[in-house]
Amino acid sequence: FSLFLYAARGCCNCQGEIMKAGYLVVAGAVAVLQAAQPAVAASCSGWSAKLEEDEGGKVLTASVCGGPKGDAYLMLTCFDTPVLSYDLGASGQQTEPGSSGAFDFKADGKTVTKTLQLEEMYNYFVVNLAKADPLLELLRSKGDVSVGSAKYGAISFPLKGSSGAIGKVLAQCGKAKPAGDGD
Repeated sequence: FSLFLYAARGCCNCQGEIMKAGYLVVAGAVAVLQAAQPAVAASCSGWSAKLEEDEGGKVLTASVCGGPKGDAYLMLTCFDTPVLSYDLGASGQQTEPGSSGAFDFKADGKTVTKTLQLEEMYNYFVVNLAKADPLLELLRSKGDVSVGSAKYGAISFPLKGSSGAIGKVLAQCGKAKPAGDGD
């Protein structure tokens, strides 16, 4: 900003200085973006299980990010039964209230299809699972899992660390209780 004021005051020979400063600003912005990029890639390298804040308090959640921008998520929690949530991320299509859809989960040459319902409060698709659900076994495979539907397209997620993270959450099934609404 001060360079522009300097130019506005009538600097006759300062275009070169402004150009140099402009290049420095652009170079600095590129460096910041490049530095941030590996952080996204690293955070999407595999599953983790940690306590996440929920409206009722902290909940053990197994999660992984994926997609081209690293802003899509698969999240598994468990109170009485496992619940899988799928966040399409900012790059996902617009969802409509009351939406549901059949999603194909593909990994290791196998496909499991589940109907997920939109949880409007969080804008995630969710499905309740059994503790021995075939989808949980599929998510404990190796490589990547592709989650897709005709309407929303497909997003890939790494499965590295999924077996341990999912195992930790499943071990808590029936032990943690969601907080009451208080209404």
